[in-house]
Amino acid sequence: MGPAPTLVWFRRDLRIADNPALRDAVEAGPVVCLWVADPGILGRRHHAAPARLRFLRAGLEALDAALRDRGSRLVVRTGVPEEVIPAVAAECGAGAVRWAREVSPLGRARDARVAGALERAGVTAIEDPGDLVAEPEDLPGSSGEGYLVFTPFSRAWMEVPLPPHRPAPRRVDGPELPSDGLGALPDGDPLIPAGPDAARRVLVDFITRGAADRYGTGRDAVAADGTSRLSAYLRFGMVTGAQIGRALGLPDEISAGRMAFWRQVCWREFYHHHLRRHPEVARMALRPKLRDVLWDHDPELLRAWRDGRTGYPFVDAGMRQLAAEGWVHNRARMVVASFLVKDLLIDWRVGETVFMQGLLDGDPANNNGGWQWTAGTGTDAAPWFRVFNPVLQGRRFDPHGAYVRRWVPELRDVPDDRVHEPWRMSDDQQRRAGCVLGGDYPHRVVDHAERRGAALERYRAAAGAAPR
Repeated sequence: MGPAPTLVWFRRDLRIADNPALRDAVEAGPVVCLWVADPGILGRRHHAAPARLRFLRAGLEALDAALRDRGSRLVVRTGVPEEVIPAVAAECGAGAVRWAREVSPLGRARDARVAGALERAGVTAIEDPGDLVAEPEDLPGSSGEGYLVFTPFSRAWMEVPLPPHRPAPRRVDGPELPSDGLGALPDGDPLIPAGPDAARRVLVDFITRGAADRYGTGRDAVAADGTSRLSAYLRFGMVTGAQIGRALGLPDEISAGRMAFWRQVCWREFYHHHLRRHPEVARMALRPKLRDVLWDHDPELLRAWRDGRTGYPFVDAGMRQLAAEGWVHNRARMVVASFLVKDLLIDWRVGETVFMQGLLDGDPANNNGGWQWTAGTGTDAAPWFRVFNPVLQGRRFDPHGAYVRRWVPELRDVPDDRVHEPWRMSDDQQRRAGCVLGGDYPHRVVDHAERRGAALERYRAAAGAAPR
């Protein structure tokens, strides 16, 4: 009798190369590849994201095609994982179940339930490394509790060798099981192509067109194509940090621009380590004193922000890009987040949810880390009194208004010197530009200077700082 099959449970590791769980399972004997459509996760507020779910479905279809090329297939079952996985393991006679490690509190709790159910069934549960260059236990810091500041984390992280490349297996053999199919996910074309092959094309293009080498100086130009657009692929493990590092030329010396981009990969891992060590940040501010900031509940202002109708062109452009592309330039993300929190005085967790519902790359660790960084409530040395001025940010990073005009076409004929503050146009100038405020484009919903002052006073009150 040959070895018992191994069940490989795919989640956000939708690739067959550089996949430790799959590779080790194949080397041990027969394999069954499984994805579970968990209604408990798919129905959660943060995951009510049709665009991301279509991208996920396309990624699962690409994974299935790659497995079929190697003699296997992706088995899909619907249900609660701690019930489904032991049942599938029994169905195929599996002696072990392998999966890639998760960092989110929800994922860790789910995995613990599955491991417990497998133990009771007499099946071995094996948790393999995920897609991080360094696992949290690899970087304990001087205290043994990891890092709360990015700079020392990055110094330690940069010293970690890249995980070795593990090629895709040539064959994946194992018993055939029936599949429920992907009907639990919305169909239709995703906003961008999905799968490792698509990720590889995007990565190669980013490097060969020179954007990686120019990244240090070009990444903040919101109208230019200066970023990698790899974030959605990273979110679902269609590409890994180590694969990106090797493509950039590591471990050999690389250009300053490529190193600037590599630091962004480091930021991603910083937030993953942070969420793994501090699961409470998924629901509350990291800084205890800033858990009691007085927030407003104003559905009308929230709707104006979400719809890109605040009257602040740079903010509106970012939110309209989110709705159209399921992606927002990082500079614009910071500005629209700051505007919601510091201008509209709305809880950062509301914005976090809006982003999770709209972003293809909506990732619990990175999305939470970014929102808390902007709100000043989280890790690193980001001060709560920093407030992005949407006009100055627009002038600096979109000086000719190309980004604004692309996403807010009502302003296409507004002169450059007014495109980021159209309220400064006279009535005659508005008519000549075909952009009459209150008709073609909304008036400002708030005055930035006034709301900045109000936000800082609320933060001071929560932090116990002396009022000004």
